[in-house]
Amino acid sequence: MSTEPAGLVLGRRQLLGDQLYGQIFEQIVSGKLAEGTRLPAEQALCRMFGVSRPVVRQALQRLAADGLVHARQGAGTFVMARPADRLRDYAEPREVAEFLRCVELRLILEGSAARFAAERRSEAELARIRAAQDGFAAEAAAGAATPASDLAFHRAIAEAAGNHFYPDLLRSLHESLSGFMTASLMLTRTSAVERAAQVLREHEAIFAAIALQEPESAEIAMRFHISQARLRMIDRRRG
Repeated sequence: MSTEPAGLVLGRRQLLGDQLYGQIFEQIVSGKLAEGTRLPAEQALCRMFGVSRPVVRQALQRLAADGLVHARQGAGTFVMARPADRLRDYAEPREVAEFLRCVELRLILEGSAARFAAERRSEAELARIRAAQDGFAAEAAAGAATPASDLAFHRAIAEAAGNHFYPDLLRSLHESLSGFMTASLMLTRTSAVERAAQVLREHEAIFAAIALQEPESAEIAMRFHISQARLRMIDRRRG
């Protein structure tokens, strides 16, 4: 089996590190780079794509942060995980890469929004968060959870943060968030019941921390939830 990513072509309109990351990611999602495959050495990747070593390292570091590759001392970098095969039914590989980039921002944005919501929320805002979660839970119980209901829960928390920039920024991410949530929820619908139950437990942990006005716990619970959503998408063994 060839260890070289086939058919990768770099353009110049995007940052080279981002594009190299995205195209190697696409090869992993498509299965052209199977689990256990060793990637070419850094110098070889530099020659293949006409980029500098820092560009290659940036791309490999991001792939490692996403849990897709692992560098073994003295042995090279290997593909460690591949997303669920069914993921390709709901999103193109390039879209998945963008979804994961959005996760990095969500960890910061929504983590701090949950913290401030726990500090500042009113009883009316807490009731709206509860109603959004109940709506999502009802849909999930019927096997028909939608991105709209999931997003409503996250938006209600952002609106309770006491700073209009949080819901404004969340709305600006709507397209990427909807795509991520659609793929994630479709995988959840076609997976074990326990997977859907885990998502609901994560939501409940966030709500409980906000209800008890525990800012640190709320931020941790939200960041954990978003991190788990990323893992559920990229690790087919969780499907």
